[in-house]
Amino acid sequence: MNRVHRIYCRSRPWRRTVQGLLPWALDGLALEGASVLELGPGPGLTTDWLLPRVGSLTCVEYDEDAALALARRRPEADVRQADATALPFAPDSFDAVVCFTMLHHLPSAAAQDRLFTEAARVLRPHGVLAGSDSRWGPLFALAHVGDTCTPVAPEGFAARLEGAGFEAVETATRRDALRFRALRPSR
Repeated sequence: MNRVHRIYCRSRPWRRTVQGLLPWALDGLALEGASVLELGPGPGLTTDWLLPRVGSLTCVEYDEDAALALARRRPEADVRQADATALPFAPDSFDAVVCFTMLHHLPSAAAQDRLFTEAARVLRPHGVLAGSDSRWGPLFALAHVGDTCTPVAPEGFAARLEGAGFEAVETATRRDALRFRALRPSR
């Protein structure tokens, strides 16, 4: 992420955005008591929101410095520095996998699809993948100057999740975001 992006993702305005985004992204999902894997938490403002609402939380962050800082700040979460497209967990390890505003930071749609496949692998049968990502707009584009940025198009997104092995896929959009959820079937 570029410097502006790194600063913004730690800011009070972003914390307020998270406090509105995550309830919408997870609306209707019961995560109390669930074993949850969060992909790409960055500085962890989403982690802060999730921790009191789940049974246990494991976080996978690609950036080593961000992972170390989050692990120090939130020792109650199991924070790992790893690649979300090659998760270091056994199959059937989690009840839910979540990710918020991080898919567009992957270098390609193929990498996003590998993340979906890995999420399906580590989910228990009937586990849920849920999350959100930002939609393209002028401010979004400006914030990503000099960044890796692969926007997620709502059109065809459900088919991509089905291609990764999910069923009961649901998507919704609002002006600034795409929300998604999908179930891993029993095998």
